[in-house]
Amino acid sequence: MDESTSTDCEGERSQQSLTTFPDTSNQTTQTLLGDKEVHRSSSEHDIAPQLKTDAAPSIAASPNPLTPLAHTSALPPKQEPVLLDAGSEDDEPATATGFERSTSPASALHRNRGAEYQKVGEEGVCKMHRFSLYETVNWFYLVGADVLDQKFRILKIDRTADSGDLVVVEDEIVYTRKEMNQLLNAVDDGNKASGGLRLKCTTWGVLGFIRFTGAYYMLVITKRSQVAMIGGHYVYQVDGTELISLTTSSSRSKAERVPEEARFVSTLSNLDLTRSFYFSYTYDITRSLQLNMIRERNTFGQGLLRKNLDYHDGMFVWNQHLLSPASKALQNVYDWCLPIIHGFVDQTNISIHTRTISITVIARRSRLFAGARFLKRGANDLGFVANDVETEQIVSEGVTTSFHAPGPQLYANPTFTSYVQHRGSIPLHWTQDNSGVTPKPDIELNLVDPFFSAAALHFDNLFERYGAPIYVLNLVKSRERIPRESILLHEYTNAITYLNQSLPEGKKILYKAWDMSRASKSRDQDVIGTLEAHARDIVGQTGFFRNGDNVYWESSIQNGVARTNCIDCLDRTNAAQFIIGKCALGHQLQALGIIPNETVEFETDVVNVLSHMYHAHGDMIAIQYGGSHLVNTMATYRKINQWSSQSRDMVESFKRYYNNSFLDRQRQEAYNLFLGNYTFAQGQPMLWDLATDYYLHHADPRAWSQRRRKNYIKWFDPSHLEQRSMPQQAGPKGALANKPIDFFDEYWLEYYRPTNLSAFPKILSYKVNSARKYPTPKESQDGISELNVPQPIPVSKNKQQNNEKPETDVSSLITSNPESLEKSSLASEKLPGNALSDWLRQPNHQLQPTPTPRDTSQPPKNAQQPEKPLKDKSAATQWTLNQFVANSLNPTVVDSEADEYMRYINHPSNLPLVVSTEDPPHNSDFLAYIQSNSPDAAAQMLSTEDDIADFEEFVNVGDDPLTVTDADTPKKRYKAYRQWLKGRSLFKQQRADL
Repeated sequence: MDESTSTDCEGERSQQSLTTFPDTSNQTTQTLLGDKEVHRSSSEHDIAPQLKTDAAPSIAASPNPLTPLAHTSALPPKQEPVLLDAGSEDDEPATATGFERSTSPASALHRNRGAEYQKVGEEGVCKMHRFSLYETVNWFYLVGADVLDQKFRILKIDRTADSGDLVVVEDEIVYTRKEMNQLLNAVDDGNKASGGLRLKCTTWGVLGFIRFTGAYYMLVITKRSQVAMIGGHYVYQVDGTELISLTTSSSRSKAERVPEEARFVSTLSNLDLTRSFYFSYTYDITRSLQLNMIRERNTFGQGLLRKNLDYHDGMFVWNQHLLSPASKALQNVYDWCLPIIHGFVDQTNISIHTRTISITVIARRSRLFAGARFLKRGANDLGFVANDVETEQIVSEGVTTSFHAPGPQLYANPTFTSYVQHRGSIPLHWTQDNSGVTPKPDIELNLVDPFFSAAALHFDNLFERYGAPIYVLNLVKSRERIPRESILLHEYTNAITYLNQSLPEGKKILYKAWDMSRASKSRDQDVIGTLEAHARDIVGQTGFFRNGDNVYWESSIQNGVARTNCIDCLDRTNAAQFIIGKCALGHQLQALGIIPNETVEFETDVVNVLSHMYHAHGDMIAIQYGGSHLVNTMATYRKINQWSSQSRDMVESFKRYYNNSFLDRQRQEAYNLFLGNYTFAQGQPMLWDLATDYYLHHADPRAWSQRRRKNYIKWFDPSHLEQRSMPQQAGPKGALANKPIDFFDEYWLEYYRPTNLSAFPKILSYKVNSARKYPTPKESQDGISELNVPQPIPVSKNKQQNNEKPETDVSSLITSNPESLEKSSLASEKLPGNALSDWLRQPNHQLQPTPTPRDTSQPPKNAQQPEKPLKDKSAATQWTLNQFVANSLNPTVVDSEADEYMRYINHPSNLPLVVSTEDPPHNSDFLAYIQSNSPDAAAQMLSTEDDIADFEEFVNVGDDPLTVTDADTPKKRYKAYRQWLKGRSLFKQQRADL
């Protein structure tokens, strides 16, 4: 039976069912698919007529039509706790679980006539967190479930639509589990002849739809992992994706035979979506915390309810091109599709003075003028720059989880602060040609614009996003043998000078140029001190954001931003941004009442944690733009890096050069395809045939004549320079006044998961709750780091190898000082399991009693007692941790060492003072000591001929001592050199001892 016959049979059965049961069947179908069928016009998207074709079996009447369904009750239906997978690391598994269907008899499919369906938006927020994709011969069915698996929605996608058309039918009715099961069973029964309803895959969300030369594809998220939690809203990283063709099996096989289509799919696969792409279901991570709080307050102040997040033309929404077809076909596009950002997200918790502080670093890379290092430089004619990254530093206290203050006062929690920075390429028209083999190509200014139009557009956009003032920190080189970076320095300085002529006083661009590379190589300049001076000036000018209601808690707004750049905006820029973030961290901690002043010092736990977070942040940005990790880190500029870092820097430089020379072009093609910079059109060249992608990222020159030229003097929008302020706290008005918090925010259900059985080690807030997530810069090679807290002594509860009794109470063995014992017990909560894992795995780690201080003149009581030999000889040559701590705190010596020490300190007192040139008397102790040596001993001190020959060999040096000839190899001085030629190491390999 072919597809057309199957469809006709389904239609005949549908007509028969409606004819046989004219009253009950029609009423059942309408209530099963929703009461909106009667009221909606034919022009609207309606899933009901489409489902009648696929789901129209004969439905018998219910034996008791007045029996209400469970979902009509005010309480949610009872649900069994969901057990977690023991092998998963997160609170939820990485792969989504599908909708659990159950086969129901025909009599159970009848719907009560008096029941009412819930529609989207009627009961507040209803975000879907898990999706199941089902397929029939002609349709895809996407079933979405909320975080509790109690509310479901359905979406229908046509697989037989014409090439280039996306036909999606959205149902706005919210179903219960029982109702969704009935609906899917009805669709399955209606398609039995063609194979029924099959589960295609399970997903965590839809990224959008994309089309190349034929039909559309749907990109879905198959794996995810939790990386952060902000205000009770989880932020996830994309760990797996799948591209699904929205065609039938026969059409798909034909498309696979088209070489252009297959190459487009292969090109898209060069973009690894499983690295550094992030999303959130209920929090807008494409905007800063300040913008989100201001937008929420303005919405409630106007008495409106914002049902969906607005991501229209967001410069940080990387799947904007994939969301465009969905926005045209769906009414609630962001209920089904998830915007993603590209950059970096990291979070950790640290305890400061017994108060838990959460530090979150979020980097958002712009999708406009995005690309690889040497292929995207400077700015385009629209004012967008390359490597445009917004970095946000959120510091909050874990007193309450949500953004809401007690009262409740919506979005007024005073424990949230944030600071935003910006990095981007120099906004001029300049390029670097990497077609040769030079690792540092020459810099060329392609266009000399006396009005600096690109820079004017760029800074006007910064004023719109962040306000005024803009603090520019330019770190390019100023003095070079061959001018490269200095060319841009002079041109950039001229651009800022020209643009500042039109800006009003108090709103001008603050410009600081400093050759950081030269300063780091000079011994008389303090790089960190200079950066900290700039950081204090920057934070003082821009301020930072702190949430509050301006009644009980004072709020503050960040006006302006720090724009940092070097030539690549990678190494030097990241170091400068860390220093600025460190300065802002002090202000944020002071605003939260954690520290009395705004200064935080190096070598403290909080600064060490922040340093490693910014190091990971810089590494990720460098990989995305340059192809390798950071070459120069904070340790380089602080001049505390080890000698081994030089080899690491060489390796990273070579990796960066290799990626820029051979892999960046493929990566750039993937960027252009995914971001929609290139779209296929008949008669146009293919993406891989383009000699350059210049016109993909710049405005069409043919449109210049039709575009109104911007004023060269008033190049900015005056409204962008206005001072920004926090809206007054105003709760919901009108019909929304008496609604509970969960009507506006689902943070309680998303964070606490009341129907799930969670384990503490798998909860994100528990896993990041450690001040020792990152080691300190002074961490030794043995894995033992210098903590800023007292070190606890690990105690083994197991018995010794000789079947002895277990150790006595640890309180009587560690120390006799109860205060130090209390500090050690508090510090033990901060130690990770892996920092001392090597020590804990070694045998014989039982704690020994600490000996009390004693007089060195008295022999110890147990000095004559022989120690038991250890079975492991390697363990006998190493100190254990408890022995090291005990001997360090209470040093002891044996009798022979004490006698030798007493002889050493008493010996000079027996020697007379030399007060004249006369010989001392013959009875002096000195002469007696000299004459005590026997003649045989004095004779043995004479040098032999062999000794004299060896001495002459070392003294006689040739004219070229650095050159080793064949005649020199037998000499003793070149013994190590001969071993090195044989492949042995120059250094003796020994086991590292403490």
